[in-house]
Amino acid sequence: MSRPLCALWVFMVLLGDRLASPYRPETEPLDPEPHEANSIVELEVPPELDGTMSDGELVPHHYPAQRAAKVVQHYLNTRHGSPYRWIELHRVNKASLEDLGQAGKKYYLEISLKEVISNTDLGQCSAEVLFSGEQDQGAPQVQCPCEGLQKLNTTAEEEALFQRLNSSATPLSGSNIPDSYGHIAPEMKPLWHLGAAAASFVMLKESNESTLYNMAQVANITQLETENGQLRFKYHVLLHDMISQEILHWKLLVSWSPAGGVSVLQTEGQPKPAESTPEDTAPTSAS
Repeated sequence: MSRPLCALWVFMVLLGDRLASPYRPETEPLDPEPHEANSIVELEVPPELDGTMSDGELVPHHYPAQRAAKVVQHYLNTRHGSPYRWIELHRVNKASLEDLGQAGKKYYLEISLKEVISNTDLGQCSAEVLFSGEQDQGAPQVQCPCEGLQKLNTTAEEEALFQRLNSSATPLSGSNIPDSYGHIAPEMKPLWHLGAAAASFVMLKESNESTLYNMAQVANITQLETENGQLRFKYHVLLHDMISQEILHWKLLVSWSPAGGVSVLQTEGQPKPAESTPEDTAPTSAS
């Protein structure tokens, strides 16, 4: 493993879900009490007990409820995420599980959500998540009507970003976002959030009852030629599975415009990087 990736992996394990989530504004922490009992940081059930809970109420801050709620976050960001909108799970208030036999398992959730960039409280929403019982189960099925999403209006910011990138003589590029210290240059934050929204399509599809995904890093991004009024980008993203502690590499072809939203045109999972010696790879500085 190269030094930059090794440093990132160690940093992610130490900070857990805090760095794995997209950038939080420094002016006001999203969760003012870092050791609050209902946070992902303080899960109390060992992983080996996952999947053994019978029908009925779930403890909101235990793995089964948190995993299902994280799937709702991915789902909402595939539909509403943008360079200036990132929806994040703030709290699981109530959760229950129904075993449907061969049809799968359905989770019923009452969750609180936040839009991180503007620090907007989206209120409490009800959600249902169905993990199919089929061997080739595909993406979980999610339902989550949330009236609080109507509060969000980022049209002006998105139009300004689109015009700037579309008219630039030099295509945008960047790497190591955030760097191994968790820093994101201000001009790259919208592209980090766009990458996170695009990665949500992969995290939603790959999620099951044994995963808990966050995006860890944009390894690199390259702006491509605009097509049909949509900006296009090549992303290489690193996803962090909090359960296995694996870092997974995915390459994405992404299009975006304020009117058309985020679309993922191609996805390609990458093999794990081969181990390398310090002499093989020199450290890479963040942009």
